[in-house]
Amino acid sequence: MKRCTWCNLNNPKYIEYHDYEWGKLNTDEKYLFEMLILESFQAGLSWQCVLNKREAFKEAFDQFDVNKIAMYDDCKEAYEDFDIDKVIEFDEEKIKQLRNNPNIIRNKLKIKASISNAKIFKSIQEEYQTFYNYLCTFTHGKIIYETGKTTSTLSDSISNDLKKRGMKFVGSTIIYSFLQAIGVIYSHEKDCFLYKD
Repeated sequence: MKRCTWCNLNNPKYIEYHDYEWGKLNTDEKYLFEMLILESFQAGLSWQCVLNKREAFKEAFDQFDVNKIAMYDDCKEAYEDFDIDKVIEFDEEKIKQLRNNPNIIRNKLKIKASISNAKIFKSIQEEYQTFYNYLCTFTHGKIIYETGKTTSTLSDSISNDLKKRGMKFVGSTIIYSFLQAIGVIYSHEKDCFLYKD
């Protein structure tokens, strides 16, 4: 059974991801946020590196709960009824935990971006009801079938808009990978058993 050339056949996690997840349309909001965060951490690294740490990321980032992550650096406002000294301690401790967690990618800028990106993700949900609805303003609800690309006019447009909204680590290549991951762009290679034209 042939798979896409990028799939490491020596890594069971990679095979499972390739066969059952990558390229399959998934519009679940929690999943969209998870993949956006993971793709942003991939910048400059391999997807396999991120995938191998995925479970650790889930645990470290509260199962990718966008509401919790958005409050990581805003605890005073979120917990104003609690003891403010404990709130500050929680806030600093959470960021410190992430930066010292050897099981995830500990890039300070990416950790900070994940928090601010969570807030922007939520604001987009409020504006469009769902993040997927927002994506559909660019895709018109269509699936794009193409291979051999790392960017496109679609990923350029979404990337530029997200950057204008203040998101970080959302360049066109990252967004293209994100769209492939969630199945908006279907890119299984021609020799792959999952190829579709």
